[in-house]
Amino acid sequence: MRRAVPLMLAWILALFGCDARMSELQPGVSTVAEVKSIMGQPTFEWQEPDGSVTLEFPRGPSGSVTYMVDLRPDGVLKAIRQVLSERYFAKIQPGLSQDEVRRLIGRPAETMTFPLKKEEVWSWKFEQGSGEMWHFHAHFDLGGRLVTATRNRVEEP
Repeated sequence: MRRAVPLMLAWILALFGCDARMSELQPGVSTVAEVKSIMGQPTFEWQEPDGSVTLEFPRGPSGSVTYMVDLRPDGVLKAIRQVLSERYFAKIQPGLSQDEVRRLIGRPAETMTFPLKKEEVWSWKFEQGSGEMWHFHAHFDLGGRLVTATRNRVEEP
């Protein structure tokens, strides 16, 4: 048992090590190279009209955290936002495109198409303030427009 604890601790540190180092990143100081060195390669980059860039960093294959990193036009860190939260879910309104939803809350953990309902559903897992795990679902018509959003609590096995 004593040998299992250090191995488990090493696995946990390896899994979350990058996020633990995020405190080293400082808005107005850290560069895009430092961000990528600590957080890894983003899954997507958006170029903004003013020359700034937003980087997407979902955590885990179906993790409960997604970071959006905003960089100024000069490549210096502006802000890091955890977007799988009520603040960003409240912005998900009917009529948004799939790209607009992704820009708000990042890449979904899962997508499913329901041909009979004529909809595609994107899902993200997130942690409610109480520590419970939930799923947030965005329901799109086949034209890629949001019809509705739903949630359900993740049932423990």
